[in-house]
Amino acid sequence: MTHTLIGTMIAAIVFPVASKPVKLKLIQWWSGQLVAALNLRVISLGNIPTKNETLSSTMFVANHISWTDIYALNSIVPLRFISKSEVKNWPVVGYLASKANVLFIDRSKRHDAARIVYTATLGLKAGDNLCFFPEGTTTDGTVLKPFKSSLIEAAIQANAKIWPIAIRYPRPDGSINTDVAYAGETTMLVSIQQILRQKNPVVELHFFAPITITELADDNQDRRALTLNIQQLIQQKLKLNLS
Repeated sequence: MTHTLIGTMIAAIVFPVASKPVKLKLIQWWSGQLVAALNLRVISLGNIPTKNETLSSTMFVANHISWTDIYALNSIVPLRFISKSEVKNWPVVGYLASKANVLFIDRSKRHDAARIVYTATLGLKAGDNLCFFPEGTTTDGTVLKPFKSSLIEAAIQANAKIWPIAIRYPRPDGSINTDVAYAGETTMLVSIQQILRQKNPVVELHFFAPITITELADDNQDRRALTLNIQQLIQQKLKLNLS
């Protein structure tokens, strides 16, 4: 409760007057405090962004399992997320997301993707580091849904780097911890309760090498081919079937 109150106060009082670097540092700090409060251990693997690395104009792309994905990622590198519009209605989380400049996409509106692509392109060109989940929804972590390609167009238009990430919640025996998933008919309250009941839950973030758009120019790869390549990278790392 205290952590939530602090986050709400920061969002309401500090964010409106904070510079972009300060805002990002606050997001990273608060996210780290949240995963610690949930007793969620974040393990980063692979090509991890270093603290001394100056990130700019990069689009991170990951599979999606739980609302905790966002905070686990933000605890490693502060990002601006592209999320479904329903998140705005989540208690507290929706308010904090709005204050953190999350780009909300309304998937019920056919042409809303074009608006988000345009806005994301401008953000990437301005140096923002964005993240989105191309499955368009969450899974329980035992399968992968086909990746949608529309938002990759923003990275192509902005000539931005693309940094794929595979997210996994393992149990001590190596199996998938589906109790952490926020999928199906699970409510936010039930999800939080399930996480808090667990002993030392873990999330693994597998960072791949970033992909430079200019490197792909000779291959004449369009956004669908590029999206499929990213999907296959993550699918092979997680050893999952498509649903």
